[in-house]
Amino acid sequence: MSEYDVPKVWEWNKDEKNQFGNQPVAGSRFEQTLPVGEAPLQVYSLGTPNGQKVAIMLEELKDAGAQGADYDLYLINIGEGDQFGSDFVAINPNSKIPAMMDYSLDKPLRVFESVNILLYLAEKFGQFIPDDLAEKTELMNWLFWQTGAAPYVGGGFGHFYHYAPTKQEYPINRFTMETKRQLDLLDRHLADKDYINGDTYSIADMAIWPWYGRLVQGKLYGNAAEFLKADNYTHLKEWADRIDERPAVKRALELEYKQI
Repeated sequence: MSEYDVPKVWEWNKDEKNQFGNQPVAGSRFEQTLPVGEAPLQVYSLGTPNGQKVAIMLEELKDAGAQGADYDLYLINIGEGDQFGSDFVAINPNSKIPAMMDYSLDKPLRVFESVNILLYLAEKFGQFIPDDLAEKTELMNWLFWQTGAAPYVGGGFGHFYHYAPTKQEYPINRFTMETKRQLDLLDRHLADKDYINGDTYSIADMAIWPWYGRLVQGKLYGNAAEFLKADNYTHLKEWADRIDERPAVKRALELEYKQI
């Protein structure tokens, strides 16, 4: 492959299509009416790692006996561009899944960004988040770590290793290096604890597991686990398997999304 001749000013080639529907402009592209069910929480999502976070939380709330955590779950097919419809953009102007509306309030409230939804639900129902300032701060450390770190795994490693139309050594090497550094970080962190925040399962586990747990279990990006030598991260793998055995997690991965 010849070296890319970088232009002085980048111009968008409108005739060039890509599987993710990416464009350099935000906002809605068509009129859309999203369904609204009877449950207080209306969730519009997809079974990607970010979507799985919220599904896991909602199913865990069900097992915890949280009152008022009933939800309807609708499919936003990002391959078909559903995320660019007017109703979805009104909930999440960034056009990314998942997004949620809380209709239990006098004035319905929109909540977007997966970790923000986890935080919102944890605080609303008083579940899976500690009250102690030090413990809560440590949990927040890892939540914000996940939001900053995972794009290197998904948009970086996952894209160039698994999705890109051509295989390129430089970006694969670059993002493999960073992904393995992150896996090593988690493996070291989990060497003396059962969960991300210590002895107690929390939304930090729910946020991190769909990305890193499923990656080392060989359930993301084809043969990526073998490529990354995931078996070497023994503490991380034990944690991943521990989360995988939770009934709520199993149900969340098998949920059927209603069509919009």
